[in-house]
Amino acid sequence: MRELLNYLPVLACPVGMGAMMWFMMRPGRKPAGTTAPADPREQELAALRTQVDDLREQMGIQPETTAVEPTR
Repeated sequence: MRELLNYLPVLACPVGMGAMMWFMMRPGRKPAGTTAPADPREQELAALRTQVDDLREQMGIQPETTAVEPTR
């Protein structure tokens, strides 16, 4: 029993690290009280397109009608 207590601190580090990695890598992890957007890249892309349209309107440039959506 005494030898087991000697090895306990040695095993605590790798076991604790493995537990932390497992908790951090779980899918669907969200901070409490906040709602994350479904796809933040899509939301950012929509905001950038709105900004571009506003800038074109300010400059008096016609919006592009031949915009191509990227394929995934």
